[in-house]
Amino acid sequence: MADIEIVPEAPVELHPRHHSLLPFLGMACGVSVSNIYYNQPLLLEMSRSLRVEHGSMGSVAVATQVGYSLGILAFVPLGDVVERRSLMVRLFAGVALSALLCAFAPTLAVLIAASVAIGLTAAVTHVIVPIAPELASDEERGRAVGTVMTGLLLGVLLARTVSGWIASFLGWRSVFLFAAIASFAFVFLMVRRLPKLPPHTPLPYRDALRSLWTLTRTQPLLRESAVLGGLAFGAFSAFWTTLVFLLGSNHYRLGAGVAGSFGILGATGALIAPVAGRVSDKHGSRAVVTLGLGLLAAGFCVLWIFGYHMAGLVFGVVVLDLGMQATQISNQTRIFGLKPGARGRINTIYMTVYFMGGSLGSLFSTIAWAHWGWSGVCGLGLIMLALAALLHATGVRRERPVSVPS
Repeated sequence: MADIEIVPEAPVELHPRHHSLLPFLGMACGVSVSNIYYNQPLLLEMSRSLRVEHGSMGSVAVATQVGYSLGILAFVPLGDVVERRSLMVRLFAGVALSALLCAFAPTLAVLIAASVAIGLTAAVTHVIVPIAPELASDEERGRAVGTVMTGLLLGVLLARTVSGWIASFLGWRSVFLFAAIASFAFVFLMVRRLPKLPPHTPLPYRDALRSLWTLTRTQPLLRESAVLGGLAFGAFSAFWTTLVFLLGSNHYRLGAGVAGSFGILGATGALIAPVAGRVSDKHGSRAVVTLGLGLLAAGFCVLWIFGYHMAGLVFGVVVLDLGMQATQISNQTRIFGLKPGARGRINTIYMTVYFMGGSLGSLFSTIAWAHWGWSGVCGLGLIMLALAALLHATGVRRERPVSVPS
């Protein structure tokens, strides 16, 4: 790929005094990332509409997350290369067009292709997130990340609720029309609200991609955080991908609207994001990661034992989401302190591995559901969390960067 030429500009640079932008950036993250999760409560309805088996329709959720991983790898490093506002505007336009393609997809093959495209362009979420630490001092970095991540996490969780209820009244295709309109709105809001955002240390795109390996090789804390985050998110995705199958089973006989409503319960977990950020600032991120993994494991135990009782299912969802958000915020807080000039690339490495883990969790959960039912799904989640806990217990103790060239 040819190097991307950097054109000198006279931008308005961000400064901590622009902290009022944090809620707007959180909202932008929520709108963009929600596109990854709209399809999860719709899998049963889409399989009936397109006349395909439930297991085959699970590939739509997998395709979206695979596309997201590839988009993070391809586009997020550009945040360290080109002017970021223009990049975000173009990616939001791409999300909107991809959602339109999903809305009118006539076959499963087209729906899968459109889902990959949604994932690719929705990677704009992680061009946005590394901007947050620029709006706060080093002492408040966790709080800033937590504020923006609250919007992102609400988008992840409430997307299922919005999707499920829109589909209940207007059909699954209308969900993607709604998604397209919301993304087009942010094409204009980004231009209106944000100043131009130049890269800190412009470098050719090829060099930015090459440096991903250098950062991965030389930053053990980044490697640990990425793999740990991927395993935790894989477990989390295993639950959410198969929840619609559990609720649609003969035991519950509930539709997409109810499945989506569980996102409201999960959204309570987003309330922990600012708290987790502040605790990470004060006591260190490692302790919060330990707490998060413990909550995730406890949530899966509750879901395994009491998943066929509505009260147990509700309680398990809340505990699971609290654990996931605590783990995610603390992980990102510590990696953003490694090399401020390379936050876009650091986030690329982290989120690529993170969503690869989510893709594997979604894939294996549909297999586990088909062969062993709900027990298989919960067992899969606990196995992935056990691997994450082992890595955490034997991993990096000190949260400090290793000095390497950018």
